[in-house]
Amino acid sequence: MMSVTMTIVSLFYLVSAICYVIGLHMMRTPKSARNGNRLSAVGMFLAVIMTFVVAIEKSEASLIGWILLVVALVIGVGYGAAKARTVKMTDMPQLVSLFNAVGGGAAAAIGAFDYLSQPNGKMLSLAFSIPVILDLIIGSVTFSGSLIATGKLAGKISGKPISFPGAKLLNGLVVLVIIGAIAMTVGFATSVSTLLIAIIASLVFGILMTIPIGGADMPVVVSLLNAFTGLAVAMAGFVIDNQVLIIAGALVGAAGTILTLQMAAAMNRSVANIIAGGFGTGDSGAATKSDVPVNVKETTADDIGVQLAYAKNVMIIPGYGLAAAQAQHEVAELAKLLSDHDINVNYAIHPVAGRMPGHMNVLLAEVNVPYDQMKQLEDANAMFESTDVSLVIGANDVTNPEAREPNTAISGMPILDVDKSKSIVVIKRSMSTGYAGIQNPLFSNDKTGMFFSDAKKGLQEIIASTKEYLDQ
Repeated sequence: MMSVTMTIVSLFYLVSAICYVIGLHMMRTPKSARNGNRLSAVGMFLAVIMTFVVAIEKSEASLIGWILLVVALVIGVGYGAAKARTVKMTDMPQLVSLFNAVGGGAAAAIGAFDYLSQPNGKMLSLAFSIPVILDLIIGSVTFSGSLIATGKLAGKISGKPISFPGAKLLNGLVVLVIIGAIAMTVGFATSVSTLLIAIIASLVFGILMTIPIGGADMPVVVSLLNAFTGLAVAMAGFVIDNQVLIIAGALVGAAGTILTLQMAAAMNRSVANIIAGGFGTGDSGAATKSDVPVNVKETTADDIGVQLAYAKNVMIIPGYGLAAAQAQHEVAELAKLLSDHDINVNYAIHPVAGRMPGHMNVLLAEVNVPYDQMKQLEDANAMFESTDVSLVIGANDVTNPEAREPNTAISGMPILDVDKSKSIVVIKRSMSTGYAGIQNPLFSNDKTGMFFSDAKKGLQEIIASTKEYLDQ
């Protein structure tokens, strides 16, 4: 019979799960996302407290165990809070990927501990062996794959697809080893060697799965690995019979899967094609301003100031170059300057702009850009024909008209129809290609003026110029 304490714990676990569900629902729109995140954090706080209560009630931990638990908790909370508060927006993608790795690794550790807690040689039931082996495999794949993704996003590992002779054969062999480990675990006796084989093979597979994926696909990969983390956590919940872990993991897994599918659709590519890798060359820095073709028209901050001052509708198209230059404050200042003079300003947000899902939304929300000004792909495309000036800041592939042509690296990919605007200004450091590795015809469009500059410095010059014309 359940004790009063465990009944109370179960009720709080239910409240915690409700917080997750409602919090996730609130994250569907930028306006309520912040409060949704806070509500989910409250749910997690309750779950952690109740887990301590359960540990005290069962009185299974030794003094050393309690000391280690508290020390680990303090270190984890301290590191997480410090990193989250001090991380630069340009480093946010790799931080998210690192947290994915931590989640997957923690789930795998739970599975490994519970597996090793069984007497050696004991026959395992299906109810225990299936979730424990899935937990170990998915968690280990997520751990190593997310670490590689973190390295790619941070520039520690080349963003280009990395392949080598025999890679597919090695992948196949590793998969066969993992399948063999599953077969030797489900319904069989415990074996430390089988456990080690499953973990090592899964870690290797996570690496092999991630290294051939190009930087252009990193937002999708981060989302996919996030879904893996959720599945691993759910499996860990089944292993230790913890309902709140099952619910939280299932929610993260489902949300991550849906987001992955949506982002893959936004690139007009299947998830299987993305996992196969080999797409994109990395954001090339080889081309310089001296490589500008003769048919590209350069412009100045003064000319851009004139265009913006006499425009009625302005669309800002942010890309990773904006994040890399930390120019979100300048773009918000420019937008406010225009809005204060009755010029209609909106932002066109592409689903895969940046290096993680929602990167541009987070970047703009940091500087309090009104949520109703952030237009998603379809809404933005409906507005371009009536847009007087489109200001493209550090965006490349997501504005490339080559996506409408057959037999290109990005054929069929939904793009922002910037070329339908009346006038276009592109702020870019050089003529280097984006991650797809192809030139962008938008830059040589007759309506386009290229302003070669770092986004932050260039926007500061444009703000000064625009003020002069608006104050006349």
